[in-house]
Amino acid sequence: MKISVYHTPESTPANTIPECAIVIDVLRATTTIGTALDNGAKSVQAFSDIDLLLAESDKLPLESRLRLGERGGKKVDSCDLGNSPLDCSSEVVKDKQLFISTTNGTRSLQRVQSAKTVIAAAIINYGAVVNYLKEHKPATVWLLGSGWEGGYSLEDTVCAGAIASELVNLSNLDEIGNDEVISAIALYRQWEDNLLGLFHLCSHGQRLLKLNLDDDLKYCANKNIISTFPLQSQKGIFTIHN
Repeated sequence: MKISVYHTPESTPANTIPECAIVIDVLRATTTIGTALDNGAKSVQAFSDIDLLLAESDKLPLESRLRLGERGGKKVDSCDLGNSPLDCSSEVVKDKQLFISTTNGTRSLQRVQSAKTVIAAAIINYGAVVNYLKEHKPATVWLLGSGWEGGYSLEDTVCAGAIASELVNLSNLDEIGNDEVISAIALYRQWEDNLLGLFHLCSHGQRLLKLNLDDDLKYCANKNIISTFPLQSQKGIFTIHN
């Protein structure tokens, strides 16, 4: 298993795709998707474009779907919810089909949707993702961060490092796809006992704090509080994997 880390969809190699892609947007898309499915949502379909989300979700009756939309950390007016995992309680999402579009994470999901296996990972469920990779041993794995509008993000990289640290033997160069793997592991080992402190430092964490979303940061920093993860069942559509 050769593992590579990419900080943004724009940084991935052109004209290639891994056997398995792990998409990470800790603050907050993949945390929200994972939480919603764990709380009983039927499926979550990701869109990079809000207009496409609205058109597709219009095919379902109001009582069976929810629209989640976020731009710049704020809820999109035409949607039912924003991008907070705390809004995705079982009372709200159970048995619903969710449609989501966010500033960053849904773009990463779209970049790798043609991979054989696509998983959405976050701090809240990375242990389950590690167990899946150890069991299935895909030949090539991308740990793909979402960043912020094309730039690097600490929170996605630290999650990639959490996953890689349990899979990569640093003395085995055949397992290391690029230098970013080593730097992600180093970041995680520096901050593994204070992830919330790191989230308070990072630029997107600062944006969310200015929007009074400190509770979201606290939730997103919880390690392995759920044992499931979202697995792509059709292009752009995720269902729960137990």
